[in-house]
Amino acid sequence: MEIFTHEGLAFLTRWLHVLAGITWIGLLYYFNVVQVPAFAAYGDEGKARNISIDKLARRALWWFRWASIVTLVFGLLIIGVTENYMQDFMSETSTFGLPHNAAIFVGMIFGITMAANVWMVIWKNQKIVLANAANVLAGGEANPDAPAAGRRAVLASRQNMVFSVSMLFYMVGASHFFGPLYDGQDAGKAWTFVIISLVIGTILELNCLGKLGGTAATNKLLWPYENHKNAMYAAAGLWVVLYILGEIFLKA
Repeated sequence: MEIFTHEGLAFLTRWLHVLAGITWIGLLYYFNVVQVPAFAAYGDEGKARNISIDKLARRALWWFRWASIVTLVFGLLIIGVTENYMQDFMSETSTFGLPHNAAIFVGMIFGITMAANVWMVIWKNQKIVLANAANVLAGGEANPDAPAAGRRAVLASRQNMVFSVSMLFYMVGASHFFGPLYDGQDAGKAWTFVIISLVIGTILELNCLGKLGGTAATNKLLWPYENHKNAMYAAAGLWVVLYILGEIFLKA
């Protein structure tokens, strides 16, 4: 197979999509299970913590946010270079089959939401945290808004961790688990799966943004995001729920 053919280009976009995705999700897990718990041990204004934020987190966040964009761009390019990819996407005459399309559509929406969280919530608030760390190291006064900004970023990051398990399952599993064995061609059932999945995802997203009770630690609805272990449990729970929904609505 030559790279500079239509088939080769389709492979190349998938390969680069996966490569960038590994970088993005790998750093997401690093932040949640390694860096945030480690930085918490320094205390809010410890010099070592601010040095680590300024030197380590700044570099990691650069790779993190741009990997998310590259992953998203190549994911969208896959749609463009794959013949008839969107033709009759959610109808019984779909080229790839309704179960496949419903599954990967849910994964795509989760992935797009995660990328939006990176740029619109995590990076927006981490810029405040990074600026505060640099200012404190230079002898300036700490920004009183930095802790709240850091918390908003952490909540969104942990929500991305919750989404990531199901997102990866449906991205990778659409062709493997929702193909010939899931050969039902009922558009109503496929749409039901998609709608229920996205309603669940929307509720979780609104919750992590503090729209269902605020971002204070006293908000019990934020239990899934209060530490990385809870986020891991919530990620597994979301996957189980969506897997059961797939068995009900996507399997013939």
